Amino acid sequence: MEHLDVLIVGAGLSGIGAAYRIQTQSPHRTYAVLEARDDLGGTWDLFRYPGIRSDSDMFTLGFPFHPWTAAKAIADGPDILEYLHETASTYGIDKHIRFGRRVVRASWSSTEALWTVETEEESYTCKFLYTCSGYYNYDSGYVVDFPGLDDFAGQVVHPQHWPTDLDYSGKRVVVIGSGATAVTLVPAMAPDAAHVTLLQRSPSYIASRPARSAFSDRLRAVLPEQLAHHLIRAKNVAFSTLVYNAFRRWPKRAARLLTTMVAKQLPESVPMDPHFLPRYDPWDQRLCLVPDGDLFVALRDGSASIVTDEVETFTPTGLRLKSGQELEADLVVTATGLRVVALGNIELTVDGQRVDPGERFVYKGMMLSGIPNLAWCVGYTNNSWTLRSDLTSKYVCRLLNHLERTGLDICVAEIDPAEYDAPRRPVIDLSSGYIRRGAAILPRQGPNGPWRLRQNYPRDLLSLRYGRLTDGALQFKPAYATKSAA
Repeated sequence: MEHLDVLIVGAGLSGIGAAYRIQTQSPHRTYAVLEARDDLGGTWDLFRYPGIRSDSDMFTLGFPFHPWTAAKAIADGPDILEYLHETASTYGIDKHIRFGRRVVRASWSSTEALWTVETEEESYTCKFLYTCSGYYNYDSGYVVDFPGLDDFAGQVVHPQHWPTDLDYSGKRVVVIGSGATAVTLVPAMAPDAAHVTLLQRSPSYIASRPARSAFSDRLRAVLPEQLAHHLIRAKNVAFSTLVYNAFRRWPKRAARLLTTMVAKQLPESVPMDPHFLPRYDPWDQRLCLVPDGDLFVALRDGSASIVTDEVETFTPTGLRLKSGQELEADLVVTATGLRVVALGNIELTVDGQRVDPGERFVYKGMMLSGIPNLAWCVGYTNNSWTLRSDLTSKYVCRLLNHLERTGLDICVAEIDPAEYDAPRRPVIDLSSGYIRRGAAILPRQGPNGPWRLRQNYPRDLLSLRYGRLTDGALQFKPAYATKSAA
């Protein structure tokens, strides 16, 4: 059984960033990255559907220590995957990744101050466990059991399991969904398909932005790459933070602004109502980003259309909607959402007692109440994932270094029992369907203080980089066996 100081679970954006921070800020610690798949990349290796891309600019989604140098700020999935491979190779992180290691359970012993981590083939022990596998279920997406599905003579595909040999050229395609995946698929498939129809039950807010930033291009042309990267990153963080806060403070004005911008890009044949008037406030759910307005281009040139209705039943030749309208289709893509899991669906026990993550509160967006020496990396929903994940990794290094300096072995966040009466709020505080479905699975937010996860990068930067470690909620202890022996 191999023993390490730190085990990182997951070799996606978060895991690679975590590995870099461990080896540069806690260089005396031994570590390994356990990855269930056969390649690194996480989301960017899993999803292979047409057009997959980032919905955040790469100057903030990319790593602060390894500048994004490509021209496009809104990057395609293959380019992001190449960037992750380049980063892992440049800093020697790839040598620490163990592929094909799916972690199934982890058991904490307080007397030894150790985690025993079991994969499907082998076991490890470690002093600190850091799960960087996000909160998506990689095995399967959310599948709706549509009536009449077995009667359909065409093909049905979920974006999470896109066949590598799927040929949709010249076919009539219906994409069911209204989120980021759906609005990505439609313009990507439209040039080759006979026609693509976006079928949504209810609309989402959509924002268009250039895939390439003229400001960033000008800055990079005159400044050294690293300096330009930091300035562009700071500008983008400030802008996105200001916009998010303004949208949440003045939701009616924000809704009016977003819908007005969409209306200017629609052809006369596509009305705003009901197709682009959401029933919720901006940022109750994530905004859907369309780089260079590609969705609206497809609607204007007639290669794509949009229908807002609900499926009554599949038919042999397509779908019949509740309004009575029939959509003919050769291929139906069910972009109906994701399934969520907590901590990579790892079975956790602490001193022999099984842990239900859904009953735990999250301390500073990363540690679960009552679970020692474990952190969970979760990114922002209103900003680039990496902004938050990098702050979390730096904070984990602060914890590791503090334990080493003080000669202590255990850090654990303990919440006041009175806080358990607070209303349940999942750590991902959105009204999106996949979050509502996983509300009982995800750990909780508390009502205030370090138990509340705020979507605010500047505030988190101050708290996680410079705030006191010993704040009363986070406790540091020696291993019980050592304490007893003394």
